Amino acid sequence: MRRFHAHRSSAVKRGFTLIELLVVMAALGLLLAISAPRYTEHVDRAREAVLRQNLASMRDAIDKFYADRARYPAELQELVQQRYLRQVPIDPITDRIDSWVLLPPPGQNAGAVADVRSGAMGNAHDGSAYAKW
Repeated sequence: MRRFHAHRSSAVKRGFTLIELLVVMAALGLLLAISAPRYTEHVDRAREAVLRQNLASMRDAIDKFYADRARYPAELQELVQQRYLRQVPIDPITDRIDSWVLLPPPGQNAGAVADVRSGAMGNAHDGSAYAKW
């Protein structure tokens, strides 16, 4: 009587060794360490560009409101109500709609908006303060 032996194929299935996994993880970590700071810098610069654009569009709307009505708006929401703006933009640095600093016309204390600035603390990449834009 012949015995049949289970014959294993010569190809042995092999998984990854711990060393191989560590090398791959180290390479991924290195790539992440190089790319993450650049990514965050680009995001910050994009937020600054959006802030400049939002300020420019609100200032333009204030100027047009004044040219049409010979007075400044009482608040930013009046620009929306009178359709000079679709909506009050969000300050991209603070991520809030209520952080805008409203400046009255020269010689007046309050009650009208002649200019608007960001309420964000801190400085931009060029060193200028957000609150001075």
